[in-house]
Amino acid sequence: MSESVSSSRRTLFKRMAEIIGGFAAWRQVRPAQAQQASSPETGPQTVRVMRPYDAETPVREFTSYLTPNHRFFVRSHFGPPAPELIAEANWRLHVGGLVAHPLELTFKDLKEFEQVTITAMVQCSGNGRAFHRPKVPGVQWERGAVGNAQWTGVRLRDVLAKAGIRPSAKHVQLQGADRPVVSSVPLFTRSIPLEKAVHPDTILAYDMNGRPLPLLHGAPLRVMTPGWMADSCTKWLTEITVQANEAKGYYMQTAYRVPVTAIQPNSGLPGTSMVPVEAMVVKSLIASPTNGDQVGRGPVTVQGVAWSGEASVATVELSFDDGKTWEQARLVGEDEPYAWRQWQFLWRPTAAGAVTILCRATDAVGQVQPQASPWNPSGFLWNGWDRATVTVVL
Repeated sequence: MSESVSSSRRTLFKRMAEIIGGFAAWRQVRPAQAQQASSPETGPQTVRVMRPYDAETPVREFTSYLTPNHRFFVRSHFGPPAPELIAEANWRLHVGGLVAHPLELTFKDLKEFEQVTITAMVQCSGNGRAFHRPKVPGVQWERGAVGNAQWTGVRLRDVLAKAGIRPSAKHVQLQGADRPVVSSVPLFTRSIPLEKAVHPDTILAYDMNGRPLPLLHGAPLRVMTPGWMADSCTKWLTEITVQANEAKGYYMQTAYRVPVTAIQPNSGLPGTSMVPVEAMVVKSLIASPTNGDQVGRGPVTVQGVAWSGEASVATVELSFDDGKTWEQARLVGEDEPYAWRQWQFLWRPTAAGAVTILCRATDAVGQVQPQASPWNPSGFLWNGWDRATVTVVL
């Protein structure tokens, strides 16, 4: 490999990291290490980036089925738009492109469509990035850039039907009102295939857990693509463009893409086919006990959550001997298509000292959570075994 090609690849990866992980111009306000923060608006969170505000939920909060709005993780590339730009009186949703009747909808117009409610997870594509080895640049999310909520809104397909989709349409481009503070940074423009856009469970959400959508989570309107990663769940939505091809912008053609086949770290991308990040992969998390906890003789209730995008969870297994043997946990609580599944296991420790609990999930189509995720240069789709090291005191 020539030195010039290696240099070009390093430049590409650096550019991707600067935009995906936060603007280079704002890194001076990034904390040297993650900070714990709590406020009436966001609740207890681990702050990863201060501007724009990126924060994850402590994993011990995942013992409940629904994640409260004020504890839900926050992720954006530019931060929310100015409130006056998205105030109900000023906000408009423009629908154009390959449609018979371009639309300009007010919030009142939008609410005239049939209202639907779904329970669905939202997960940042980079959730777990901090666990990739070798490490990759970007926001160093660990386990909490994920949440489960009820979303109320209208079906995207109903809005598109009113506009009249032309036969040549293949993709739907989504644009929010958020804008970068640095003019050279591209807009966060994404698109989804038409078949996902017209799926009956893909909605334009204006309520979250029975309350108006909070500003940090995309008010007044965000896209919900159940089972897919959050990069397709555009916040502060103002523009929908029906078109023949994928969006052309940086965030569709360069960022949020992964290799079709596994690549070796630092081997580069030329010759490797890249595809957009779409569906979530099978994954489970241990919510309690968590790293550093002390537990007694027991029985100890080990509990957590598991999910698999568009497939249901079949089993969750735990190991207390570094993966030599596995025991099956009990699936409990609600079982809804795009929501996480809660699980529990009664553990009776037999010896004092440090024990690492491992967990893995298997979904209904046979996908098994791996010991470690395939490496990729952006650190997306981490779903390696989860682990919690606790101290047993008898």
